[in-house]
Amino acid sequence: MSIPEFSRILLKLSGEILAGGQGYGIDPKITHNLAKKIIQIANKNIQVGIVIGGGNIFRGISASAKGMDRVPGDYLGMMATIMNSVALQSSLEKLDCDTRVMSALSITQLAEPYIRRRGLRHLEKGRIVIFAGGTGNPYFS
Repeated sequence: MSIPEFSRILLKLSGEILAGGQGYGIDPKITHNLAKKIIQIANKNIQVGIVIGGGNIFRGISASAKGMDRVPGDYLGMMATIMNSVALQSSLEKLDCDTRVMSALSITQLAEPYIRRRGLRHLEKGRIVIFAGGTGNPYFS
């Protein structure tokens, strides 16, 4: 096995990719295939962090353009990233890959709160870490 060029990567996935051919929502076949590819990367002794968008479920800025208040629209977009993160976590764990979702928004039933040191510890222990909820603040994309 060759020595990896990187010891840690951050993979940014568009939420729209999770929709597959249906154009919206989450296609479990897509999350399963992504999970297999992510595990291939992790098996090369590369620490993997993932950020997933939420555009397959909700786009705050588009809703704002149609008259919705920007702040709640942005929060709905953040929640969409959490849904996508949990879906990908489920696919990874079905393949016996230890995975953690960490969120900038408090939603402790589904995700750990984002704490930098804890995230680094998860990565060092070989876990995949999925970062959800963006920055937790509206007006940032």
